Amino acid sequence: MNLHQFRFVQEAARRNLNLTEAAKALHTSQPGVSKAIIELEEELGVDIFARHGKRLKRITEPGQHVLQSIEIIMREVGNLKRIGEQFSAQDSGTLSIATTHTQARYVLPVPVARLRESYPKVNISLHQATPHEVARMIIDEGAEIGMATESLADYPELVTLPCYEWQHVLVVPNGHPLAQKERIGLDDLAHEALITYHPSFTGRGKIDHAFAARKLTPRIVLEAIDSDVIKTYVRLGLGIGIVAEMAMRDDPLGDLVVRPVGHLFGQSVARVAFKRGAYLRNFVYKFAELLSDRLSRELIARAMTGHVNDYEF
Repeated sequence: MNLHQFRFVQEAARRNLNLTEAAKALHTSQPGVSKAIIELEEELGVDIFARHGKRLKRITEPGQHVLQSIEIIMREVGNLKRIGEQFSAQDSGTLSIATTHTQARYVLPVPVARLRESYPKVNISLHQATPHEVARMIIDEGAEIGMATESLADYPELVTLPCYEWQHVLVVPNGHPLAQKERIGLDDLAHEALITYHPSFTGRGKIDHAFAARKLTPRIVLEAIDSDVIKTYVRLGLGIGIVAEMAMRDDPLGDLVVRPVGHLFGQSVARVAFKRGAYLRNFVYKFAELLSDRLSRELIARAMTGHVNDYEF
């Protein structure tokens, strides 16, 4: 048995048992993938996949155990490569970060700049995606560290730690009646045209839950993944906006008024995530520490070995 066989089995499972797609992803031929998988099955003495003709139909019960072992082996192969990179080039390499637009635009610029000051030979690869895509990128080792508010804690393959708390704010045009109210209620918002995030982004679930709990139906006229887009349409008079508070920190305002609405929608928690069992290079630890003073190398190292699962705010 060899690593090529392991990669072929792993990719076949990832590609919903489509060997043609697996071959494309691995830059090889479909017959070559099929042959390698059969040879591994013959050597192990078990069928990893159940077949109908030449097509793979499902993963067998022993195949599930084989896949789990392959995941561990391939993860450790990746760790070996990173250990080699770590000690052959202590202060250089590429840090791959997967995150949502809000984090990339409003939270990460300062930590990224400070990391580059400490590690000038480290390149940054920043991937903006949905929270689910962020999780998948870390699991598939397309990124070493991820950051988002939703979804990350739902994946057992990930180690996640809370990074910071935040709340939503209401953004209204100057002169809007709600600009004069100091404390705004859900009833005030239920009759307004609302502009806010797409359901899978930036705490939108908390907004929907708050309205549903009061049996109110919000009139959402526009959804976006980008806080700047939301503010643009508020400025155009399409409605009033609900955005993350960090999206308003550097906004010159003037024509907009901001009101806190954390009492309506509660606190949200942004989380950082790493692949469970991964080997983290020095500058990955450093970047995590720059994200929050609540994160330290020691805390992250303990979490990676399963000892800080109860660490919460």
